[in-house]
Amino acid sequence: MKSRILDKRLQKFRLRLDETIKNLHNLTQDIQSKELSGTVSELRQRINEPYMFVVVGEVKAGKSSFVNALLETEKDICKVAPDPCTDTVQQILYGEDEQILVMNPHLKKILLPVDILKEIAIVDTPGTNAISEGHQKITEDFIPSSDLIVFVFEAKNPYRQSSWDFFDFIHKDWRKKIIFVLQQSDLLNEADLKTNIEGVRKHAEKKGLLEPNIFAVSAKLEKEGNHEASNFAEIREYIKENITGGRAPILKLKNNIDTSKTILTKIKEGVLLREKQLEADNKFRVEIKKSLNEQEKKSLYQVDVLIENILGAYENITRETEQEINKGLSFGSLLGKSFRSVLSDKESVKMWFERVAQDLEKNLTKTLTQKLSEGITAIADTIQQMAKIIDLQLSNSPKILKENHAIFGDIADRRSRVLQDLQTEFHEFTKETENFVQKDLFPKETSFSTDFVAGGGIAIIGTAIALLTQGVVFDVTGGIITGLGLIFTGVTVVLKKQKIMQKYREQISEGKQALKEEIHQKLSTYISNLKNQIDSNFKDFDLLMEMEQKQIIELKEKYEAVERDLDKIMDELV
Repeated sequence: MKSRILDKRLQKFRLRLDETIKNLHNLTQDIQSKELSGTVSELRQRINEPYMFVVVGEVKAGKSSFVNALLETEKDICKVAPDPCTDTVQQILYGEDEQILVMNPHLKKILLPVDILKEIAIVDTPGTNAISEGHQKITEDFIPSSDLIVFVFEAKNPYRQSSWDFFDFIHKDWRKKIIFVLQQSDLLNEADLKTNIEGVRKHAEKKGLLEPNIFAVSAKLEKEGNHEASNFAEIREYIKENITGGRAPILKLKNNIDTSKTILTKIKEGVLLREKQLEADNKFRVEIKKSLNEQEKKSLYQVDVLIENILGAYENITRETEQEINKGLSFGSLLGKSFRSVLSDKESVKMWFERVAQDLEKNLTKTLTQKLSEGITAIADTIQQMAKIIDLQLSNSPKILKENHAIFGDIADRRSRVLQDLQTEFHEFTKETENFVQKDLFPKETSFSTDFVAGGGIAIIGTAIALLTQGVVFDVTGGIITGLGLIFTGVTVVLKKQKIMQKYREQISEGKQALKEEIHQKLSTYISNLKNQIDSNFKDFDLLMEMEQKQIIELKEKYEAVERDLDKIMDELV
């Protein structure tokens, strides 16, 4: 009665665990990990099987002989041959009648009416250094579903590197419970055997397995009936005290939970690595934007310096012209001009006004163009530096999640491709002249094919700025001269001098303001647009980060839910 109640309780736990492992399997499919998905699927299929011993070790270490001796059957169950011929996983289970079931090319089940198999199953594997790579893969694939790893060494040489490399795979990757068996102990004397046992102990402890269980046995002596010398009694006692006797089903469930947690930890660590990469990428993008803003700020500062220099020159020239006009409109000067106009056409008032206006236009154009040339180079260099800094930052973007990551290597690869495409596209962006010629800012008659002689791509910036600012200077200067012409028209008497000077100052002031506003508006718009164009190259990278943020949140919610369920089942099992 008590046994049936216990069985029902265990079955409830199995059903709950099966549902949780199903959710874990869904998670492995969400992350598109075929390997983990296969492992979880295998784990789920074996949830109702007995506690499983998986016997591993190198080819010819005596694994099959060990299994035959442990089962105490009259005939060999696992084939023993001089050549390494175990090419499939042999799962030995309890059955009322002896039979062999071939499940697939890599797995066969052997059913035997042996009492110990009512509580445990034994798996004989091909070998860790098998001739065929497929044999080793079969062995490795079976490890996650195991409950106890029986690591069989050849007693006379338990130090082969390939064996201990496989130990690392079992212990570090899957954290499985392991016992060591030194088989064929009859081939060594007592002193050498003791030395090798101690050597295995030190190797295991060095690799993080404290107080390892080590058994030196001889399958040959056991089969010959020399049970005391074979030392199989010791390992059978270990099995009896730690596994059988009704404990195996609960231990099996706990091991399934532990294996599920190991798989979940692999996913969790991978997701956390993705999260760190995303944090680094977000910081990287902040730095990119910061660099763009800083370069924009520097460029605009240089624009202000340029405007200040231009306006200073503008004020000096227009002040000199103002003084000339003021002097020329005095009564004596004006009378002289009027008198001379009767005698000749050399210097009439009208001609004098025209000369003053022409000189002003000539001086403004020459001086302001010179000031522009002096300031444009610095602005162009700063704007070009904006692109160079971004290019350098692209080359040094932080890589935390690597392409060889066991689970999320494809995510890292996708990120690398997006960044590589971004670098390629950005290089192409800097070579395209059209990206640095914002035609809506230029006069319609500007001929870009003939005006730009400084080179293509990003090298055109200086010429583009020159054309922008020169256009403003020409327009403003032309407007001033036109305005002055209107002011001077019909001036013949000194009584209008005060009004003329007032109009002149107003015209010059308006020109100064127009010069300041239009140069600032043209260049600030050009710089801002270019900054935004550079930043727009990151649209695919930004989209990738947005998708990654969403996926990480979803994955964390799912693995945390599975983790809670596993912890709850484990707590109730204890």
